[in-house]
Amino acid sequence: MAATDVASTIGPAETHEIIGQAQTWRRAKKGVAIATVVSTWGSSPRAIGSQLVVNSDGAFLGSVSGGCIEGAVVTEALDVIEDGKPRMLDFGVTDAQAWEVCLLYTSPSPRDRQKSR
Repeated sequence: MAATDVASTIGPAETHEIIGQAQTWRRAKKGVAIATVVSTWGSSPRAIGSQLVVNSDGAFLGSVSGGCIEGAVVTEALDVIEDGKPRMLDFGVTDAQAWEVCLLYTSPSPRDRQKSR
């Protein structure tokens, strides 16, 4: 997959694809960061070892959540590229965290429930 195609890719990728893309970007003199799921609990959408690689332009490949946590991870990865300091992120399911990364379930409105009947 060409680097220009990667910016819109959010699906899971195999480790060799992640590492290969990171190498391609490094050869092109781009900064690179790799995020890896190191622990999960409950019904996590991505398994331990899932990865996402980000370049200094904000293009990325892979998935660590299958959802809107990806945006927060990409933002942190860009900061890692800029300052060189690794980070360990923790995404729980408290109400505050859920609102911050758009994970909070919102029940359908009465009008939406009627439409689905």
